[in-house]
Amino acid sequence: EFEDQRPFYDWLLDNLATLGLIQQPVPRQYEFARLNLTYVITSKRKLKALVDEGVVSGWDDPRMPTIVGLRRRGYTPEALQLFCERIGVSKSDSWIDYSTLDIALRDDLESKAHRGMAVLDPLKLVLTNWDEVMGAGHLEACSLPALPHPPEGTEAPVRHLKLGREVWIEREDFEEVPPKGYKRLFPGNKVRLKGGYVIECTGCTKDADGKVTEVLATVVPDTKSGTPGADSVKVKAAITWVGAADGVEAEVRLYDRLFTDPHPDAGGKDFKASLNPDSFKVVKGYVEPSLAQAQPDQKFQFERFGYFVADRVDHAAGKPVFNKITGLKDGNWK
Repeated sequence: EFEDQRPFYDWLLDNLATLGLIQQPVPRQYEFARLNLTYVITSKRKLKALVDEGVVSGWDDPRMPTIVGLRRRGYTPEALQLFCERIGVSKSDSWIDYSTLDIALRDDLESKAHRGMAVLDPLKLVLTNWDEVMGAGHLEACSLPALPHPPEGTEAPVRHLKLGREVWIEREDFEEVPPKGYKRLFPGNKVRLKGGYVIECTGCTKDADGKVTEVLATVVPDTKSGTPGADSVKVKAAITWVGAADGVEAEVRLYDRLFTDPHPDAGGKDFKASLNPDSFKVVKGYVEPSLAQAQPDQKFQFERFGYFVADRVDHAAGKPVFNKITGLKDGNWK
């Protein structure tokens, strides 16, 4: 549209300069196409409707494509700048896949976000021979790197956690009757508790409805990670965990894309018809002690789950609240 008016625009500027009303050299105007991002709408009228109708919690809802929304979700300025550098500019309309933005975010946080273990669907694991092997009430000090690849010339930070008789594990890490290829906990199988000991599953307990309430296992002595006997027992999997003794309960908000249609309002479509019913879920889980010390707006990588940020509004000492930014790879939101 602007190109058709450029001759008049240039004529006007030249005459204004001749009359001394503007200075030389005259300004040059450049026009670029708007940035179209899949799974996103940018119409202020339509976004306002989502706010007014309570579809989202406000303009700073982490699912909103607003500055305050992106900031609360956990997107960093550096990630947005990297995204813009990679997509460049164009004078013709084109669509940029949302995954491009998430890739830029992961590339930015990979070397910055401290690692930590969280359990989002908790199931208790009881090490039945712990008191016999380790001593009644004993808590074993374990450590893991907070940054696997620290900046050159800096010392790798370390996070500390306690392993005891009872720990929390992900419910999906146990199968009483394992499917083909399953390598985690099932009766008779051994796995490593990451950063800790090798354990062997012996069974489980269930409630009256047949739901598994506890997984039972035994700890294999002298197999602690980082010790000379660590490799004496070979296992095919290592699972994440949070100690029952020092783990902290946390609220974790799982955010996904607001729409299921990559072009929710294209061609006059009703954008509300493609709202993603799974774009927001809240779960109660447990996080390791290092995560419980997070400051608002601090970013982390929850091992196996993705990148999370301590909510800048609701997170507080004694009441951790984390927002999911994005998964470890594109497609985890589906």
